[in-house]
Amino acid sequence: MRTFMGFVIAGVAVMLLSVPAWAGNKHVDEAIHHAKEAVDHGKQGHADAVVKHASVALEHAQGAAKDVKSPHLDEGIKGLKGAIEHGKAGHADVATKEAESAVMHLSEVK
Repeated sequence: MRTFMGFVIAGVAVMLLSVPAWAGNKHVDEAIHHAKEAVDHGKQGHADAVVKHASVALEHAQGAAKDVKSPHLDEGIKGLKGAIEHGKAGHADVATKEAESAVMHLSEVK
């Protein structure tokens, strides 16, 4: 019986260690949260708030990129940069679309 339990415990340990590094990545979660905030503010026409939230989201996404390799993360970062650029130019509508794209891609990282 002890040998069987040893195999069970070893099996569980292997499963836990094989979970992808990005599963539940807090940086990805925070990036999504702030990107959604950017979208919400952008829909209200608040370009400055888009820049604020997209900037925080970008910091988190770039932090996640240190541990996670994903084309969706790369595209999310690209969208956040676009949201910041257009938000700084006062183009809330375009910044919102960029932030929406970022949310879509970042959500696929999870």
